[in-house]
Amino acid sequence: MNGTTFDALAAAGTLREAGFGDRQAEAVAGVVRDAARLRGRRLADRGALGTKAGLDTGLAALRARLDRLETRFTVRMYGGFFIVGSLIVTVMSVIELFE
Repeated sequence: MNGTTFDALAAAGTLREAGFGDRQAEAVAGVVRDAARLRGRRLADRGALGTKAGLDTGLAALRARLDRLETRFTVRMYGGFFIVGSLIVTVMSVIELFE
């Protein structure tokens, strides 16, 4: 690492004094401890971290998928309306035959 250490126990104590509950203080201290460990790694180890370009690409792919899903939903919805309408017309025609 880079020689810097993080005292999670002391941080949790400080958070408790500030009004955090025990579980909350320990969770926040744990997250900060893990982030401090990540900070000491080389850039190659941070490949899982996102960049703005990566987020933009991901959002564009998500929007495209949502557009496709919206189109599929719309087609199925109107197809359902057509089928129900056809059934109503057919039932009405059959009723007229028996009158």
